[in-house]
Amino acid sequence: MTGHHGHTAVGLGGASVLVVALTAGAALYVGAGWRAGRRGRQWPVGRTALFLIGVAVATAPLAGPLADRAATDFRFHMVGHVLSGMAAPLLIVSAAPVTLALRALPAEWARTLTRLLRSRPFVVLTHPVVAATLSVGGLYVLYRTGLYEASMRQPLLHLVVHAHVLLAGLLVTFSLVGPDPAPHRAGLAVRAAVLVLAVAAHNVLAKLVYADPPAGVAADQAMTAAQVMYYAGAPIEIGLFVLLGREWLARDGRERTRGHRHPAQAAALDEPVGDRQ
Repeated sequence: MTGHHGHTAVGLGGASVLVVALTAGAALYVGAGWRAGRRGRQWPVGRTALFLIGVAVATAPLAGPLADRAATDFRFHMVGHVLSGMAAPLLIVSAAPVTLALRALPAEWARTLTRLLRSRPFVVLTHPVVAATLSVGGLYVLYRTGLYEASMRQPLLHLVVHAHVLLAGLLVTFSLVGPDPAPHRAGLAVRAAVLVLAVAAHNVLAKLVYADPPAGVAADQAMTAAQVMYYAGAPIEIGLFVLLGREWLARDGRERTRGHRHPAQAAALDEPVGDRQ
């Protein structure tokens, strides 16, 4: 790939905004976990570890050796894409940050957050079709137009690209899986279908990058980067399928359990606790 001198400015300037935001998010998460524990609802250490690892993974392409190498080497840029757009979102969403916020926030703020989760804009953005279009479609725009080359020369545009990859990854992961409450989450069949199509579109894009490199990218680097995109992304995609499968099995188990209950027992168990004598 040809040299992109403007990228150094990105690392020192624009990208630092995201690093600060991610670091602040990690501090808020740890503080919320401590507050939840003070209120008698101990937060699992494992989830805190997942969130902190997710933040570290998301930060790696923005600062440090990986960011420096990505400045001039498309192969390392693609490693950053897999980390910030796929691995980090899965780790962060699995840490259930919304659930933690609802436990830790004062009641009035928690109700405001609940209203936000039920708001029309949030419901639209977290529909799997919309979220997958923003995530995978955004990558097509990045690698099949001149946007990638332009972003390597313009710090602000590069910042926007990084932010989009991370946020879109979080949206699509949240729309498909995760322990957080999602009042209007699409059905399992819809989510499974979207995941299959998104994985297929992602793999097709990897082959396009291999065969026809983005503007400004050397062919040898594009070939290796495409393989990184295809093969390094596969374990994360498999993880998403596994989580969906677990949810599907759990739902079927609950339905079978209800089906084997005596009608009177089922009615008693399904009755809201507050209505029981």
